[in-house]
Amino acid sequence: MRRWWLALVLLLSAMPALAAMQTRPVEWTQGQDRFSGYVVYDDTGPAQRPGLLMVPDWYGITPAALDKARQQAGKDYVVFVVDMYGKGVRPADAAQARAEVSKLYPNPALMRARMQAALAAFRVQAGKVPLDLRRIGAFGFCFGGSSVLELARSGAPLAGVVSFHGGLHTEAPAAPGSVKAPLLVLNGADDASQKDAIVPFEQEMTRAGADWTFVNFSGAVHCFALETANAPGCRYDPRAARRAYAMMRLFFDERFAAVGTSQP
Repeated sequence: MRRWWLALVLLLSAMPALAAMQTRPVEWTQGQDRFSGYVVYDDTGPAQRPGLLMVPDWYGITPAALDKARQQAGKDYVVFVVDMYGKGVRPADAAQARAEVSKLYPNPALMRARMQAALAAFRVQAGKVPLDLRRIGAFGFCFGGSSVLELARSGAPLAGVVSFHGGLHTEAPAAPGSVKAPLLVLNGADDASQKDAIVPFEQEMTRAGADWTFVNFSGAVHCFALETANAPGCRYDPRAARRAYAMMRLFFDERFAAVGTSQP
């Protein structure tokens, strides 16, 4: 009897920890389009904490993307997983993903509008989730990296923006003074898709007066931070990924400390 009671006590004491990570659906609109993402946070963490927009790669919101959001949220952040395609649009393969991003890459104004709408939807969550409105940043992978860079080009007042192997080119370069958020751009040195875009990107950001840091990881190709990537030219690199995530953490620690913790 005593063993049974002890087992029950241990099970009940473990339940809050098992239920701590929340993954809640959120819907919003931009123009005539409706979008569906998620807000992810640990409800046993601090009462208020920084928020991060996370834009997945071109496959959009998948179970792997939600796992990534939970990993990055931990007890430190509230993560808002952004839907860039529209409610119910979930590419099943590379061809469908390519079709979706081909609608957005040539239209940076639309990308920026969708990112701004997602940011607004995230801010509305304050009071419902433990979000500190003064400390919001953004990060993204591949297409998602391009998306957060377009958000930065739009002048969004973020504490910081991090791009993991994102596309650097844009059809609408940033105007002088338009980039308000400090940038950390994490790139694979052997990413053939970006080699010709690096210098123009750096020149663009310098002309814009941006606070930018660009890091090249030797031997890394596109997709180096995505554990599921295993194709030629799009492959996970554990060493580069480990260093890149550590750099992102340090970057956001610095940026959020500079902003402070009080609500506007």
